[in-house]
Amino acid sequence: MAAPAEQPPEGSKPLTGLLSGIAQAAYYGNAGVTEELLRGQLYPEVAPEEFRALRAKMGGLLQSIASADMDLNQLEAFLTAQTKKQGGITSDQAAVIAKFWKNHRIKIHESLINQSRWDNVLKNMNWRVDLKSQSRHIDQINTPVAIVEMELGKNGQESEFLCLEFDEAKVSQMLKKLSEIEESMTLLTQTT
Repeated sequence: MAAPAEQPPEGSKPLTGLLSGIAQAAYYGNAGVTEELLRGQLYPEVAPEEFRALRAKMGGLLQSIASADMDLNQLEAFLTAQTKKQGGITSDQAAVIAKFWKNHRIKIHESLINQSRWDNVLKNMNWRVDLKSQSRHIDQINTPVAIVEMELGKNGQESEFLCLEFDEAKVSQMLKKLSEIEESMTLLTQTT
């Protein structure tokens, strides 16, 4: 006979909702998730000061967990310490936080990485080789040229496109430089 399914701890749905709301506001840029909205939807019977304290505590815990990008072992040790601390969290709250982090770790980590990027990144690159059919100089007709189109941007923002044209000599020069970059990166990442 199968064991009965584990019931979620009492009050876990509102806490999961609160953690989701904190993540929406802090990591996913959803400004519509306000403290008033969370309290009204999840904890309407709780006094505003008491809710503010709970939200601050959970926000601080989530920030600590996210900034350290804790794996499950680190998380377990951290939450155990929090349950033993004076004014800490209950073991039921720790279970809810652990489940939430297990489900949201990758998305929150990616969001933090995207928020920390200052400049655009290469999102996509396409290329093709064409033969020149027109040119000011007759000796350049029917010579191959590489057309490279790069999509640059940040996630969530409109991309910019950069189109470059290379003749055979410029392609060779570019490949040489890229090879030098690869060598430098390999040297930096080698373990001795």
